[in-house]
Amino acid sequence: MSWLPRETVVVPIDFSEDSFAALSTASELATDPKHLHVIHVLPELEPADPGVIWHTIDDEGRTKHAAEALKKELDARGVRVGQSVIRIGDPGHEIAEYAEEVSAGLVALSSHGRTGLRRLLLGSVADRVVRLARCPVLVLKK
Repeated sequence: MSWLPRETVVVPIDFSEDSFAALSTASELATDPKHLHVIHVLPELEPADPGVIWHTIDDEGRTKHAAEALKKELDARGVRVGQSVIRIGDPGHEIAEYAEEVSAGLVALSSHGRTGLRRLLLGSVADRVVRLARCPVLVLKK
């Protein structure tokens, strides 16, 4: 038995090269591509956003566009996954909640390595996932 779980690996994707590198690592850890679950989390719309005020942007359209972009990027990279989902909300909370929903054995994500004021202001998705997830979390740095 390996010390790393290999069933149901959740990988958050933010379309950065680091997140796709984490997906590559996760695909090596999973016994089968159908056990890979990819999640992308969109931020909530602010009521004062021009697109909301003028009714040109809504969550359904954003979700559809993000799903298409994710599928296109995965296809371009030749990556097969079992499931890809788009959520809206706080990334740390949504990733941990999704991992629990699918009974994930591992969450593998990249860390952007922010420090100082940028980390204080922007927070760290990786930190929140580590704190909130009920399964092991593998944080990959550059």
